[in-house]
Amino acid sequence: MLAKPESACFVIADISGYTGFLAGVELDHAHDIIADVMDTVVRRLRPPFRLAKFEGDAAFFYAVADKIDGSGLQDAVEAAYFAFRRRLRNISQATSCTCIACSRMKELDLKFVCHHGEFIKQRMSGRDELAGRDVILVHRLLKNGVSERLGGRAYALYSSACIRAMGIDPAAQGLLAHSETIDIIGEVPCWVRDLEAAWQRDNERQINLVTRDAAAAVIEFDIAAARPAVWEYFTQPGLRPKWRAADEVRETPQNGRRGVGTVNHCMHGPDAIIEEVLDWRPFDYLTLSTLLPMPGAPKVIMSYAFIEAAPGATHIEIRVAKPKPKDQAFLDHVGAEFHKTITAEIDKLRQMLEGGDGAPAGLDEAVLPAPAPRFPAEPLHTR
Repeated sequence: MLAKPESACFVIADISGYTGFLAGVELDHAHDIIADVMDTVVRRLRPPFRLAKFEGDAAFFYAVADKIDGSGLQDAVEAAYFAFRRRLRNISQATSCTCIACSRMKELDLKFVCHHGEFIKQRMSGRDELAGRDVILVHRLLKNGVSERLGGRAYALYSSACIRAMGIDPAAQGLLAHSETIDIIGEVPCWVRDLEAAWQRDNERQINLVTRDAAAAVIEFDIAAARPAVWEYFTQPGLRPKWRAADEVRETPQNGRRGVGTVNHCMHGPDAIIEEVLDWRPFDYLTLSTLLPMPGAPKVIMSYAFIEAAPGATHIEIRVAKPKPKDQAFLDHVGAEFHKTITAEIDKLRQMLEGGDGAPAGLDEAVLPAPAPRFPAEPLHTR
């Protein structure tokens, strides 16, 4: 039987400076560094993406989908890049090793290429591989002129097909128009996100987080599902009504991208709970201002924190900010009912995610190489 074509979003995460980094460095520690940071990137991208395979200094991911949540895809890519940069910084600060590999790890950077198209499953060397014109195209887009245009800065390149599948206005979201010409295929219109600029903005932004110690109340849950999957069900308007007590969620994002400033109307019949996003860090936490459809109701500030409890498991903390003295009675009145409602909703979500409803289908994933257990705290001793 002939393989049936499927639509998918393809993402390649490619480590820049890899060849130069390996030249003249201690290979065992260099391997540890690459394995460690690549593990960080993979954990930020799956789910919703699945790891198809490793390709030297790159990892090839895909998600079977006809359409893509544009905010979700960009959040996943940028969260992976931010995690990569933080991990390199943390390794550098933690290790006492003075080997060449450890001293030069800051030369590494990361770029992403994203495309949407079709693939078929093809059996090769005892396992299924992705094949097809679009699989070739996304790999050919790795060789591009974006680095020269941005002066060697990190970036995410989105093909026009990916932009269409996301259904976004790329110019309104600050992406730069770009074009690549590939032999046989021809001109491929693209759009580019400067990830170095995004990283700088993320470091400079104001944090609005209700900490555990400063909260008036903390409601906690555990779900045996990865943080990106849990985050999706908490934030995407098409997924929230599947488990929360809302008929629909009407989202008004700024510039068409979900994040700080987004306003949600969670519809309950003719009534609406109005949420405004005050802070947004996928997949770590978000902070909301919530206004209930009740006379005299004050805005309630809550942070939803998502903490990796173990590989593939998430600990959720809903931290309610301390109210003004005049609003304490209202919070006491609605607090018990909210706790009861959210507990029932989380139980439903837990059944969905732990039962496999939230897991993407596809090929068996590639195995992630593990760094040596000594890394990064112990120095490398060479003979």
